[in-house]
Parts: sequence; structure tokens; C-alpha cells
Amino acid sequence: MKIRKRLEKLFSEKWLVVCIDNKGNEASCEQWKIYQSLLDEEAEKHHEIRVIDEEGEDYLYPSDCFSPVYLEESVAKSYIMQNSIGRNTT
Repeated sequence: MKIRKRLEKLFSEKWLVVCIDNKGNEASCEQWKIYQSLLDEEAEKHHEIRVIDEEGEDYLYPSDCFSPVYLEESVAKSYIMQNSIGRNTT
């Protein structure tokens, strides 16, 4: 049951975004690539978004550089699971 709670928390705190503009961030963001994003209310107040890179590190970017990606729930969960293996998911 503990694993289920961890997974529920993981999926409620992450969502998928696509980079639509990487100008000025070419070395750290790939345009049209899908990334995981974390909820960050403080960042949102400053029109920023917290995005997780390939190494599992999260960074702030201008929110207008990304757009939400809407996938069927099972597909989104599968993507997040595949891209969270070996990372701290708590």
C-alpha cells in the first residue's frame, strides 16, 4: 500500500509539457521534446515553470516556452514511470 500512495503522489504532482520555444535555452531544452514538470506555485507567480531534465534535475524556465501535453491517463502514467526509474520519486 505504501508504494501505491507514493505513485498516487508522483502522478498528482507531475504533468507533461512540450517545449515550444527554446531560444536562450538551446543547451538545456530541446524544442518539441516532452518533459515532466513539477507543481511550483511560487514559480507560477513569476510566470515560470519547473521542468525536469533527462538527469532528473529540475530547473525553472519561462512558462511561455512550454505548453501542456494532454495524453490518455494510462499513457501519461506509463511515460512518467518510464522516465522516473532510478530517480527520487518521493
